[in-house]
Amino acid sequence: MTDNRHVKVLILGAGPAGLSAALYAARAELEPVVLTGMQLGGQAALTHTIENYPGFPEGVGGPQLGELFQKQAERFGAKVEFDMAHEVDFSQRPYKVTADSGDYFAETVIIATGASPVHLNVPGEVELTGRGVSYCATCDGWFFKDKKVVIVGGGDSAFEEGLFITRYASSVTLIHRRNEFRAGAILQKRAKEHPKMNFITDTVVTEIIGGEKLEALKLKNVVTGEESTFEADGVFIFIGHTPNTQMFKGQLEMSDLGYLKVNDKMETNIPGVYAAGEAADATFKQVVTSAGMGAAAAIQAARYLEETESVPG
Repeated sequence: MTDNRHVKVLILGAGPAGLSAALYAARAELEPVVLTGMQLGGQAALTHTIENYPGFPEGVGGPQLGELFQKQAERFGAKVEFDMAHEVDFSQRPYKVTADSGDYFAETVIIATGASPVHLNVPGEVELTGRGVSYCATCDGWFFKDKKVVIVGGGDSAFEEGLFITRYASSVTLIHRRNEFRAGAILQKRAKEHPKMNFITDTVVTEIIGGEKLEALKLKNVVTGEESTFEADGVFIFIGHTPNTQMFKGQLEMSDLGYLKVNDKMETNIPGVYAAGEAADATFKQVVTSAGMGAAAAIQAARYLEETESVPG
């Protein structure tokens, strides 16, 4: 790999959005280059089983689905580089993207950088990360065999990962700040019927306690104000995600929450720059919708290249 590369389509991110974009761009013979970033397969690769992606009636492993996406895109000529972008310059075409291995110059860019887990930002969280505090059940669930585990959150991810951890932990207690959960009905039913699952509602974690490892959580009931201590060996935090869009500040329009603003064609405010998946999706955040957004972005990028008759040498 040379320090400088000139490409027609540069895709930032290798999750469902990025790899779907790569597939469509590759089939259009645009020779897309994908920079994987930190997580090949995106957040989906951290999920043990995905049950709602079409075509897999028995469900599919997150890492397996990512591998299939990658293999299909590469079959048509996409190049996946284990590289990470750090800086972009969208002031002129070709657009400059600076990565670990050097600079890329792209006629079009598709941003599919995804999102990262939101932290509780309570005392002890940072200090005990990796020693009882985790944001990935698939990664760390095995370490909690016959242990007492807490899940913080009330959405699909919290329930999915909580159910996954029941195969290891002796008990799984889900703590949610509201009285009602946001997770889908099927997941809620499955969790509430599981003998290892317990629930504490209207409650937040105010501190994570431990020395060499996590020992307990301080809790506060948001209705009564009552405080308590809950002994636990581990806590998995699933309270949402923040879009990975920091490097685009000042160059691309984004919402107050940091999501990139796109129109129905996945176009940002810069011609030839597109965004797809959770970097631009504050609403749905599903593998299938991210994949669809990535496909749409690549189709539009191909049209843009055709219209501008810009074929890099």
